[in-house]
Amino acid sequence: MSEAEARARAGGWPVTRFLFSFLIIFLAGFAWFASQLRSEESKPDRHADGIVVLTGGASRVADALDLLSKGYGKRLLISGVHPANGTADILRAQPEREALLKCCVDLDRSAVNTRSNAIETQRWVKERGYRSLIVVTSNYHMPRATVELTHAMPDIDLIFYPVVSEAWRGEPWWNSPAGVRLVALEYVKYLVAQVRVRLAAFGINFPEWEEQPAKSGAVSRPSVSAG
Repeated sequence: MSEAEARARAGGWPVTRFLFSFLIIFLAGFAWFASQLRSEESKPDRHADGIVVLTGGASRVADALDLLSKGYGKRLLISGVHPANGTADILRAQPEREALLKCCVDLDRSAVNTRSNAIETQRWVKERGYRSLIVVTSNYHMPRATVELTHAMPDIDLIFYPVVSEAWRGEPWWNSPAGVRLVALEYVKYLVAQVRVRLAAFGINFPEWEEQPAKSGAVSRPSVSAG
């Protein structure tokens, strides 16, 4: 081996070690993240002043309305409703909830991603004078929602209710390429949220990188965006 080849090999070894270490840490983190995703639903262990549901996944709004009907909160905020939609669109899927929707539900049409969900929820909680809140969103989205909402409302007692869809219960996510992609993408978004929140503590604004609002007339954003 020539001297030049020896130097090249020696110089490349630290880079290889760094990339290998990064991959191990990334995969270990992904394994931890996946282990946090609940596969079964359980009702909150206590009531709260209000309830918020972050749109974007199947069953979220229905589960939140069910909690509201059972008295788990005084009012419900549906955050992330498409600007063109209203309660009539929700009633088509939940006709039995008409009285509840008219008396005790507020629609947030401003939020377009999880970060703005947290901002609009914080505004709603402050206006209502609430001190506790039940958060409803999909199980795979809950870790990132926890980061954003805890950052936006550090003084509010947050109670998390992860929604588990029928598709999730029917087959393990790792058996489906779509499921693996969903969880992997959500893990990356979770890491980005963690970094952004920590940088924000030092006054550093992290560029926005999130899903975009739906362009169709749906009540919520596309569920593939994970919240």
